[in-house]
Amino acid sequence: MGWRRINRILHRDIGYLAFGLTVIFSVSGVAVNHIKDWNPNYQIIRETFHLPDEVLQNPDEIPGFLSREKAGGKTIESTFTPAPGQKQYFFDKQTFTVYLQDGRVESEQVRQRRIFYEMNYLHLNHAKKWWTWFSDLYAVALLFLAVSGIILLKGKTGLAGRGWWLTLIGIVLPVLFLIIYL
Repeated sequence: MGWRRINRILHRDIGYLAFGLTVIFSVSGVAVNHIKDWNPNYQIIRETFHLPDEVLQNPDEIPGFLSREKAGGKTIESTFTPAPGQKQYFFDKQTFTVYLQDGRVESEQVRQRRIFYEMNYLHLNHAKKWWTWFSDLYAVALLFLAVSGIILLKGKTGLAGRGWWLTLIGIVLPVLFLIIYL
């Protein structure tokens, strides 16, 4: 069996193994690149509503009302008075700011973005430990795929032809960005 055939088999099989991680790192990479535009890990949901008059007239009932009607029965964790006539109530991942004069309530709830959170957790190596070594192995696999990929084809579609120019462009573009941004 020749080295080209072995290269092709290894390139194919390692490519299959790397598929899942490539999807995770690609999606997460795009999400993290745009972190100034949106939070890929959490969604913040804001809502404004008014307390019923009977609750507003008895401020001691506000925490119970918020727990039952707006916080899914969760227990209040703490309270804070940021200014006269205002009271904040903190529940698990949800904050209510109550304006006692008019009964207006501003709610802010933090929810984890499913899938994105987990992908970013892996991509940013929050897991540490064995995941670090697994990610390093994946990086080596990508390096192998890059090198084995450019020598897969022969002739005018391989490195002897347009493959050389495309590889050169793929090297020059990051260098140009470094020159521009550094």
